Formats: sequence, C-alpha cells, structure tokens
Amino acid sequence: MSITIRQLQDGESLPYELLLLADPERQAIDAYAERCVCMQAEDYGGEVIGAYMLLCTRPKTAEIMNIAVLEDKQGKGVGKLLLEHAIAYSKDQGYKQLEVGTGNSSLGQLGFYQKCGFRIVGVEIDYFVRNYAEPIIEDGIPCRDMIRMRMEFTG
Repeated sequence: MSITIRQLQDGESLPYELLLLADPERQAIDAYAERCVCMQAEDYGGEVIGAYMLLCTRPKTAEIMNIAVLEDKQGKGVGKLLLEHAIAYSKDQGYKQLEVGTGNSSLGQLGFYQKCGFRIVGVEIDYFVRNYAEPIIEDGIPCRDMIRMRMEFTG
C-alpha cells in the first residue's frame, strides 16, 4: 500500500470523521486543533486513511493529541507509519521528547505505544470522567484515567 503523509494547509478542513475515532467529542478536538499541526495519511487514490495532530506543549516537548486510522485500514501498518512520521517530524523540529496520552481502557494503544518505544510516566486520575460529557467504555472497561507516555530523543 502506497501512502503519503502530508501537513494540512491553512484553509483545509480537518478530517473530523477520522479524528473522532480517537477522540469521541468534537468539542475536545476543537479545543486543541487551532494550536496543532495536523498531518494526514492518504493512500495512492487520495483517500484520507489516517491522521495525527501534534502540539508543542512545553519548550522542547511535543504531544500527539490525536492519532487515528480508518477502521478498515487498522492492523495494516498505517498507525505505525503515522507514529514514525510524528517521531521523525518532532526530532526535525528540535523537540527533545514526544508525549502521548491514552485511556486506561485502550489496551491495544497502550501496547502499541510501548512497542514503539514510549514509556509510561504518569496517570491522570479521572481525566476522562472530568473532561467528557458521556462515559467512554472500551471492551467493557470504563475509560476513566489518562495514561501519560513519553519518548525521549537522545543525540
């Protein structure tokens, strides 16, 4: 599968249908979207199949605020390509660390990030309970806490 990852330009619409797969409330996405760089993955036919949003949170620190892949394209390496792109882009921009947060119930994502080199650095208790109007349930597990993860860049 041939995939191109490119930055959205001013005036281009965010791929909300995709972003809502990773963050279920549009209001939450809108709260950080203006301050983010948005990258989208397109297949050979130009279909948007994945995206991520990156935010500078502190000097020398970037955070992946949202990363998503179309459900029928999951498990085919698109997410890994997006994450590798986010890592390379962050290094190129001079960041020294890259962070990501995911729900305690997101078992697949927790494993994925750790396989890619991220380490758990903290837990924000009841983050999703405080910040989302509707309860989030994944695989029968209530999503309550934000698991904070980080990758340090050396050299």
